[in-house]
Amino acid sequence: MMNVRYIHKEGRKIIATVLLVLIVINYIILDIIEPSGWLSKPFLVLSGVFFFFVLYFFRNPKRNIITDDNKIIAPADGKVVVIEEVEEEEYFSGKRIQVSIFMSPSNVHVNRTPIAGEVKYTAYHPGKYLVAWHPKSSTENERTTIVIENDGVEVMLRQIAGKVARRIVYNLEEGAEVAQGQDFGFIKFGSRVDLFLPLDTQINVKLGQKVKGGITVVGEWS
Repeated sequence: MMNVRYIHKEGRKIIATVLLVLIVINYIILDIIEPSGWLSKPFLVLSGVFFFFVLYFFRNPKRNIITDDNKIIAPADGKVVVIEEVEEEEYFSGKRIQVSIFMSPSNVHVNRTPIAGEVKYTAYHPGKYLVAWHPKSSTENERTTIVIENDGVEVMLRQIAGKVARRIVYNLEEGAEVAQGQDFGFIKFGSRVDLFLPLDTQINVKLGQKVKGGITVVGEWS
């Protein structure tokens, strides 16, 4: 069984609820509906597989987080699906380099701060539930926006809900000091995280590259 220390706190109530429901259903099938076992045994196996998937989804593995004020680390596990210069209107009102990471249901869904510093801005935006790789999902989907400043440099990250993911969790407030790689949130059941970086950032990842939150260096400054 997966160590409870490596299960994210956002999943513990869900896991307990799923376990209780599966126990009740299996009891009903085994003792009331079909005591002979021809139906109960396959359902028991399927219940075990489903419960393992739920455990696996909410895993929070221990990691050796990179800490370096000159580097921006990946805020999430997943695949890089966007690297482009964009006009960012919500906070900067200017051009930035956007790096987007798509999280599939099989990825670790813990979100981490890409740099250390002070939280300068947070905002929640209700919205649509377009598929997370849709170009307009960054500005039209349900999302949260967070800006962190370190030594005069500001980095924005945006949690974006997708077609399946409709539950964004974040626990940062404006004025808070955060460490690099700090667990600040969770997006349930697959979605995307966008980074908006200064134009002079050296980008160290490529389109299609798989990255790990807290470990992969997305970019750096001189």
